[in-house]
Formats: sequence, C-alpha cells, structure tokens
Amino acid sequence: MSEFFLDLTDVTVRSVSVSEMANNIYLVTSKGDGSQLLIDAADDVPAIDRLVESASSDAGVATKLEGIATTHQHWDHVRALREYAERTGAKTYAGTEDVKGIADGADVAIDVPLNHGDTVTVGTTIMECVHLRGHTPGSIAYALRDSGGTTVIFSGDSLFPGGVGNTENDPQRFTSLLDDVTTRLFEQYPDETLVLPGHGATTTLGAERPSLEDWRARGW
Repeated sequence: MSEFFLDLTDVTVRSVSVSEMANNIYLVTSKGDGSQLLIDAADDVPAIDRLVESASSDAGVATKLEGIATTHQHWDHVRALREYAERTGAKTYAGTEDVKGIADGADVAIDVPLNHGDTVTVGTTIMECVHLRGHTPGSIAYALRDSGGTTVIFSGDSLFPGGVGNTENDPQRFTSLLDDVTTRLFEQYPDETLVLPGHGATTTLGAERPSLEDWRARGW
C-alpha cells in the first residue's frame, strides 16, 4: 500500500492506497483542534485504522475523526463506509444526486447531502464542494485552501493525470464532465493547485491545463 503525506500550515493530509482497485483514501487533520475528515472510506478497515493512527500526533491536541466525505457513489469508494461511520459516529457527506446510490450500494444514509458551492469544515479550514457532473450524477470534489497559500483538490474519479474520469463512452456525460472540470476547477483555481485523485498519482492543474483541448478532441 502506497502512502502520501502533506504538511501544510493549517492541516496535514495523509493518504493510503487500498484494495485491488488501488483506491486512494485521504485523511485531513486540523492542526488547531485535532478535527479530522476522512475522504472516501473505500475499503480495508484495518488500513484506515492505521491511517488515522498515523495522524494522531499531527495536531497539538488529541485528534478525533469528525466526518467522512465521499466523492461519489461507486462501490469501490464506499466499501468501508458503513462500518467506519457506525464505529466512529462520524458525520457522513456526499453529493445529493449520489445519496440514493450510496444508500442502495453501501446501506448508508448520508447525513449531509452536498450541492455545488456548499462547504465542509475541518476545524477552522473550510473545504469547498465542487459538483462535477458526468462520472456519476453527484460526484463532488473537495477543495481545500490552506492559509499558507496551498490549494488542494480531492478530485475523486472526476479528474486524473492525463484526463477526466470514465464516462462510459457517453458523449453527453463526457462533455458535461469536461465542461464542469474546465469551468469549476481550471477557471477557479490557480495552476499550482494540487490535485489528489481517487486512484493514482498526484498532479497539478497547471500540469494538466495544456491538455484540456486535446482531451475534448479525443472524446475521453
């Protein structure tokens, strides 16, 4: 399992990759008050336990998992959601249009349905919810602006190094996703913004921006 660590001014971000699908699970810890947000309880509860434990000294006070945010409804991103939410009592978040799919697929009733422009807080850090329509109807990216100047986008399966997420060869879904990624991410956040996807390696908006028209031309 690969691991990732980012030490910012307000928060730390830790990650572990799990399962045969190589899902990235992210943990954001507020340095000020120890609040934590898990992003995508994908699978492998023991691995999530180790991830949470690894951040126990990232704040000056005791840490506590307050929330679990899901990027989208696909089964490989929610396999551990029910068990982890029940065990911790953490509040659950997901895109409104994916709430039913998560209930059907993972037997989890989402506490807070999210729409474009909503926010999720981790301590004093506010994460912006960006609705990216196409991979699933309710896919949400979470954008974190650290006071030290770094912006991080947890993009789920909507944006990767080299392209947008799978839209199953549906031209309408592809256009919707690429349009949203263009207007809601690339036109809103600076080039140095880090992109942390649901699978695979980290990238930046600046690294991907020159390829936007190529992606549109190829149709995937």
